[in-house]
Amino acid sequence: MNFSGFDIVIPVLVVLVLLVLFAGIKTIPQGFNYTVERFGRYTRTLTPGLNLIIPFIDRVGAKMNMMEQVLDVPTQEIITKDNAMVAVDGVAFYQVLNAPQAAYQVAGLQNAILNLTMTNIRTVMGSMDLDELLSNRDAINERLLRVVDEAAHPWGIKITRVEIKDINPPANLIESMGRQMMAERNKRAQILEAEGMKQAQVLEAEGRKEAAFRDAEARERAAEAEARATQVVSEAIAKGDVQAINYFVAQKYTEALAKIGSASNSKVVLMPMEASALIGTLGGIGEIAKEVFRDGGTSGAQRQASRTPKIPPEQG
Repeated sequence: MNFSGFDIVIPVLVVLVLLVLFAGIKTIPQGFNYTVERFGRYTRTLTPGLNLIIPFIDRVGAKMNMMEQVLDVPTQEIITKDNAMVAVDGVAFYQVLNAPQAAYQVAGLQNAILNLTMTNIRTVMGSMDLDELLSNRDAINERLLRVVDEAAHPWGIKITRVEIKDINPPANLIESMGRQMMAERNKRAQILEAEGMKQAQVLEAEGRKEAAFRDAEARERAAEAEARATQVVSEAIAKGDVQAINYFVAQKYTEALAKIGSASNSKVVLMPMEASALIGTLGGIGEIAKEVFRDGGTSGAQRQASRTPKIPPEQG
């Protein structure tokens, strides 16, 4: 069977048309954007889904990942403001917002972001003291995010987060910091102990002051009572009541005897006084008690005459 030239051309044209159609159809996956270049010049961006381009004229340029991505920042040594050497590493998160800018504004996007982040880490952390560096990690992360995001904005990307993972001072510096912390804690403990002793001494002094005040007040009250008793006895004597002075003298007398008898070093007590005088005085005390509880009675002078004890004459 012989085929004419027309029979051969038709299948070839069909195959060419199918190839052209397949070359012009582009399927873009979710989370990616493709740039289209016509004769080497950017023309448009292909979004996720089914897209058509002109075959053999247009071609796909850069395939940009539009999802948020993570970039590991390797460990690097940094000299702080107070000349301490520390090893620092971190992590950066970024997202492409403009595919043409990310594709054509910078060559090697990830490498550019990595070097930009490392440079700013050295700049920011190198301007701080070691103590400030170790205690203000959140402030460092915030400052790094602001600086790096501003620098990477012309590339069409957004720096979403910059985190410092580890800050490792040298071993000898860590040991020095431990000794410094221990010394600081010992200092605080000594200060607290001194303050406690001071407060205890103040309270003790206030207690002694209060006790002395109370003792003085008690002595004052006792002196007032003694003065009042003396005044009452004096007034009774002035009115002619001799029993009052007998009571006063007997009271002092018995108090003195009690003190002499209670002395620890007193084995023998010599009493250079007449027993009859003591009996007479005690008799006067008894008469005063009877006079208080007696209903009615004679005048003071008569009672005095009737109650005066008779003292026996001395035997020579």
